[in-house]
Amino acid sequence: MARRGQRQQSVRRPAQRNQRRGRDLDNEGIIPVLARAVREVENAVQRGQVMASVRTKFQVIALLVREERARVKADTTNTEAHRAEQLKRLDGIATILAKTAARDTTLLVLLAEDAVVSESARTLKREMLAAGGVEAPVEEAAPAEPVTTSAAPERRVVPQSVVSRQLANPFLVPDFSAAQQTKVRTHRLAGWELLGPLFRSFEYAGNGASSCMPLPDPTSLSAPGGLELMRHQAQVVAAAADGQRTFLLADEPGLGKTAQALLAAEAANAYPLLVVVPNVVKTNWAREAGLWTPNRPATVIHGNGDNIDGFADIVVVNYEVLDRHVGWLGDLGFRGMVVDEAHFIKNKSSQRSQNVLQLSERIRSRIVRPLLMALTGTPLINDIEDFRAIWQFLGWIDDKKPLTDLMVALEETGMTPADPGFYPAARKAVIDMGIVRRRKVDVAADIPARRVADLPVELDDDLGRSIREAERELARRLVHRYDTALETRTSGAVVEGIDHELVRRVATWEREDTTTTKSEENVFTMMRRIGQAKAGLAADYAAQLARNVGKVVFFAKHVDVMDVAEETFAKRGIKYSSIRGDQTPRARQKNIDAFVEDPEVEIVVCSLMAAGVGLNLQVASNLVLAELSWTDAEQTQAIDRIHRIGQAEPVTAWRIIAAQTIDTRIAELIDSKAGLAARALDGSDEEVASSADVQLEALVSLLTDALNEREAA
Repeated sequence: MARRGQRQQSVRRPAQRNQRRGRDLDNEGIIPVLARAVREVENAVQRGQVMASVRTKFQVIALLVREERARVKADTTNTEAHRAEQLKRLDGIATILAKTAARDTTLLVLLAEDAVVSESARTLKREMLAAGGVEAPVEEAAPAEPVTTSAAPERRVVPQSVVSRQLANPFLVPDFSAAQQTKVRTHRLAGWELLGPLFRSFEYAGNGASSCMPLPDPTSLSAPGGLELMRHQAQVVAAAADGQRTFLLADEPGLGKTAQALLAAEAANAYPLLVVVPNVVKTNWAREAGLWTPNRPATVIHGNGDNIDGFADIVVVNYEVLDRHVGWLGDLGFRGMVVDEAHFIKNKSSQRSQNVLQLSERIRSRIVRPLLMALTGTPLINDIEDFRAIWQFLGWIDDKKPLTDLMVALEETGMTPADPGFYPAARKAVIDMGIVRRRKVDVAADIPARRVADLPVELDDDLGRSIREAERELARRLVHRYDTALETRTSGAVVEGIDHELVRRVATWEREDTTTTKSEENVFTMMRRIGQAKAGLAADYAAQLARNVGKVVFFAKHVDVMDVAEETFAKRGIKYSSIRGDQTPRARQKNIDAFVEDPEVEIVVCSLMAAGVGLNLQVASNLVLAELSWTDAEQTQAIDRIHRIGQAEPVTAWRIIAAQTIDTRIAELIDSKAGLAARALDGSDEEVASSADVQLEALVSLLTDALNEREAA
């Protein structure tokens, strides 16, 4: 018996030693460290003590779980059983993280792959690795590069001026208004699927009812800088001042949505303000911000944002480069966000839509009632589901259900989707969340019968840079001619400062010197090149207008600009007709009839010279001037193709201007001469000067500016 007991004991001892060795292994490495840390985070969140250190630990645990999982899967020295056990333990930690994040949803942003990792988080990560007996990689001491995805091939960046702003103010002001929020209790609507009925309510519950929320009467139409708002614009600003914080601003183009958004942000004190726009209008947003909110510095992000002002109140970024900047934009502390041409985000699977929705979610996670504005003349393009992404950006819904404010409004109807009256009541509930829709015809009394709206565009590609360099070279040549004329002057006359009479003579010589057209840039060739550079941007904007308001007239001077426009429309599936100088009368009339009579033909591409007179195109109320004329008369004749008897709506001519080029000078000169013919024909007793040559005046302006810059230097 004794020997048998000894044998049994000897059999048990190796097994016990193996069990102890297993337990020892279980307590080694990084996994036990993570297990203890995740319980600490879980307990802190359960107690409601979610301090910055807890958030940092939560993020570090998530990062290390992700890395350890990848390491375990790649480790070929482990047995299958040991690998499965380690992965099971990591899954347990990840489950606790998920449950903790569900308890406090503000932690979810820390789980995103592009979440910014602070220096304190990197330090804690090194400490936890050391506690687990793991040597931290050398690169851990340096800031980690943001993760990129296949949808975002460009590496994400953080401009140096933004780093300076973050260092100057590392702590965002807390928003204590969250304590006032109450969780909605569903009664009647518990268990109902509501998003489908909400979308359908806009399909068959309108019956001619308004699609505009009630708006207050404005107390004033005045705006900063001595500007004046139109009444319909002032109503939106007044609503923001009264506390409205979400807007689907669906006014037709030409009704001043940009000014409304900027002044609504001022009324709501929603700074810093993020503005996401198509590339073609981002320069215009900065220009409008300077006009309507002159005390709020605005900065525009180009490319990697090397030259932006990190301390600006208004940050303008275009969809095309948003993926590079989404990381730091989400952490800057924006209190408001505007998305222009918001139908661009209707496809929720696209990268730009995901970036916009992620940014709005991060803003709402920090600010309980931020100003969120979606601007679009056409919120619906394909079907009623196009509302989904816009409503989600505004925080009215998530992927599955209405969120708090909208759910409260639906509960207050006292009905369910089974009740016939639910659909009109639900539609009104959504509209009252902040849908604002006015057409030109609705506010015709507010706006001029016709107006010219300049749209500055930035030529930031190689062609744009070469144009600006050519302009500088032209200015240098003019200065050289001016200096040579001074040195060879025989009259002995001495003029203090700039000799403006000589400036005009030099400009005249340049204007008349046809030899420069063969080998050097002149004002004519430069304007031709600028027109070519603007062609794609002008066509892009015309396509947006067509999607928003229907028929659009596109005017250009040169055939190559018309070709680019037509190629752009064809690629976008936009049906167009064309009016050119080389067409037979029959072909010309056929194309005119197609634009006027066929509802599917959205754009007519017109030669400014061939179609500037003798046409009747009042079926449209918007036109795009892709290239500038040399006289106001040509521009006016083009506008008169749609502003004529039978036109029921105010007319807007969108003039595309290349910023930071001679294009802006030409536009200003044309406008300065605009009243000349009217004054003469109206019989005014005001003295009428002779009409100046715009080309000559442009050269005078260019030379004068160059001489002033030289004197200032």
